[in-house]
Amino acid sequence: MNASAMTREAKEAPERVQAQLDHDGERLSRIAATLREFHPRAVLTCARGSSDHAATYARYLIETRLGILTSSAAPSVSSVYGVRQELDRCLFLVLSQSGRSPDLLAAAAAARDAGALVMALVNEKDSPLAAMADHVIPLRAGPESSVAATKSYICALAASLHLVAQWSESQELLKEHQALPAHLSQAWHLDWRPMVELLTFASNLFVLGRGLGLAVAQEAALKFKETCGLHAEAFSGAEVRHGPMALMKQRLPALMFVQNDETREGMEALARDLAASGTQVLMAGGDAPGVTRLPTMPADAVVAPILFIQSFYRWVAELASARGFDPDHPPHLKKVTETF
Repeated sequence: MNASAMTREAKEAPERVQAQLDHDGERLSRIAATLREFHPRAVLTCARGSSDHAATYARYLIETRLGILTSSAAPSVSSVYGVRQELDRCLFLVLSQSGRSPDLLAAAAAARDAGALVMALVNEKDSPLAAMADHVIPLRAGPESSVAATKSYICALAASLHLVAQWSESQELLKEHQALPAHLSQAWHLDWRPMVELLTFASNLFVLGRGLGLAVAQEAALKFKETCGLHAEAFSGAEVRHGPMALMKQRLPALMFVQNDETREGMEALARDLAASGTQVLMAGGDAPGVTRLPTMPADAVVAPILFIQSFYRWVAELASARGFDPDHPPHLKKVTETF
């Protein structure tokens, strides 16, 4: 059986991240120097879909490593409501695969007119977004034909890591970024078959993460929906007890992403409680009694989420097939979404 385009493209992620390493070191060094001199008072991220999930990762990196307030911008403020914001000395960070979505372009133009420095992390270097940005960081994911974004999402995470590593002048983060292609290759071969077995006939599930791991929980939930027809909702592990926990009496399965940082203890405690209540818990990273552990690689917390999602992509495509779906052609979706 031929592999889906989604599978083939996700498998390319290590070489595409290697292309970033090969071509963008000097570019990122110059941009980082500009940012240190600019010293933004705040960072606003702007994105849709998978790119917005990558922006969640960028937000946690920027706030935890640089201490700069970072928030997600609502494109409709400018594209629909037409409101001018005061963005002097702000960095407006736009993440996009195509660089062509009208609302993102309108938001970027409005931010530039409001005094922000506009930076684009974009896959299509000849796109309108790249043309209007003050600085461009190419994702270098290459062509992506499957509607479900995979390698472009991983490249957005990797580019965010590279940017923050250079901006913070962290040798630790630079080292983690340099090792990423090899680690992605290893993560691809990990066996997450238990996820397929548990969820082939499921109707609903929770996907949980916290901190840096929330970004891949959001992305995994989206992929379950669009490729598998499976209703999945992503939550921060800190939010589950504030309402969603009430649904656990329905025995909804849960997939948890747990990186080894300050969030691990709380996530493992949550996993113990879920498992004790009868919930079937799949856990990538961390450990707790009664859960089904998915194999992961030892990794620093900043890169663990990137490796989690690489393993996930391979097996969610398998799950889609097992559920009778074509992961390359989700119903009612297209590659470039033109939101106005």
